[in-house]
Amino acid sequence: MSAVVTKSPRANRRPETTAPLQQSTSLDRFFDITRRGSSIGHEVRGGLVTFFAMAYIIALNPLIIGTATDKGGLLISGAPKFLDAAMTEVDTVAVGASIGMVAAGTALIAGIMTILMGVIGRFPIGLATGLGLNALVAYVIAPQMTWPQAMGLVVWEGIIIAILVMTGFRTAVFKAVPRTLRTAISVGIGLFIAFVGLINAGVIRKPAGAPPVELGINGSLAGWPVLVFVVGLMLLVALYVRKVKGAMLISIVVATVLAVILEAVAGIGANVGADNPTGWALNVPQLGSFGWPDLSLFGRIDMLGAFFPDGTFSLAHFITLAVLVFSLLLADFFDTMGTVVAVGSEANLLDEHGMPPRTTAILMVDSLAAVAGGVGSVSSNTCYVESTAGVGEGARTGLASVVTGAAFLLAIFLSPVINMVPSEAASPVLVFVGFLMISQVVDIDWTDASLGIPAFLTLTLMPFSYSITTGIGVGFLAFVFIRAVAGKARDVHPLMWLVAAMFVIYFVQGPLIGLIS
Repeated sequence: MSAVVTKSPRANRRPETTAPLQQSTSLDRFFDITRRGSSIGHEVRGGLVTFFAMAYIIALNPLIIGTATDKGGLLISGAPKFLDAAMTEVDTVAVGASIGMVAAGTALIAGIMTILMGVIGRFPIGLATGLGLNALVAYVIAPQMTWPQAMGLVVWEGIIIAILVMTGFRTAVFKAVPRTLRTAISVGIGLFIAFVGLINAGVIRKPAGAPPVELGINGSLAGWPVLVFVVGLMLLVALYVRKVKGAMLISIVVATVLAVILEAVAGIGANVGADNPTGWALNVPQLGSFGWPDLSLFGRIDMLGAFFPDGTFSLAHFITLAVLVFSLLLADFFDTMGTVVAVGSEANLLDEHGMPPRTTAILMVDSLAAVAGGVGSVSSNTCYVESTAGVGEGARTGLASVVTGAAFLLAIFLSPVINMVPSEAASPVLVFVGFLMISQVVDIDWTDASLGIPAFLTLTLMPFSYSITTGIGVGFLAFVFIRAVAGKARDVHPLMWLVAAMFVIYFVQGPLIGLIS
């Protein structure tokens, strides 16, 4: 049996998104606003909600890329991180400058690529530096080479993915994935972003000992930031059930105002571990000083240096680099696939085959975003699952992406205003979108074990492993394995076999690199 392909009840849950019956402007016709059942107002609100749900990356990416060092102990700015040879005294001025440069570059590349997604892909999805991808670059790749060389590898990864799009391979893999797995990916991402929202708000935390996670601090909710999250979530739910337009954006604004007032009165400060466990998780909601952005990281790449350390070629070194690039590529490749399916499904934009409109254009922009991330020295950019928050607010077209991208460009100059929004104010939207997306679980045929088991593993391992790619990979492997042992190996698309083999390599990359080294 195959999964049910009829639309789930969520297709009718937003009657307020109905737009006028005629396409009266060139803007309307270009973005198919009316045809997709939207309006300019919904697109603007949806685009802004997506931006606020993604804006944390402007603060978080610099803490990863801007504070890590390469093999020479240098920051991405080119300055030493430490004042002494023993590496015990950090140069706070140099680190601060590096963080500022990465923040400006992060907003710039995100803004440009998200606008391109809106104009070329015409899809309501935002792009920015990929979390996980940036950690791999900062903590695994950069320590083995210089920062320009590391970013050169990121560019190569993007070029390879772009070639896969142009040859039709990436789209073919997209189409080869069974519809049931696509649905499971979407549901799994819903659980994943809800989990992310709860963690970012401090509602779920990782304690020092067992269990792996717990509610708040020692099983209790404590601190003003958590209260901001609870108030924001309650307000969002109340507005949603009352069918108030702009519910998500309103909840973010109100929660942010509450957070600013609480910080001004109580002086809560940032969460710095044991010293202040009830502080703000990411952004402290207060105004900072304005300054002209430093975009000098743009173009600092070395495309060939990583392959020829000390001017020589080593086969073992080349294979190690190939495995690293492969890891970047595979994570980027399938994170995007899962995200695009989730956003398209939530927006009811998938066709009868489960494909979004203008699939090739969407994937090409995403591929170029990886290249742009390397050129901008901010790590690979990719599609953001937080875009489902904007879709939940009514976004259906590329116009929403243009709005999101414009907000990112504005954020280059208005970062103090953007930093006023703490994660506790934006996280209620992520948790609520998880509820909206999990409704698709009814489209999975749970009576067929060959479909239900891979779907189950996919949607559970995404939040449990804190990785979209891991969930997709395990689901693919389970699907191929079950089909094979059931004597239905011929029913599996050849590309699924190829992808399964690639995931085997991906999951054992650590031991492989160890053997090569």
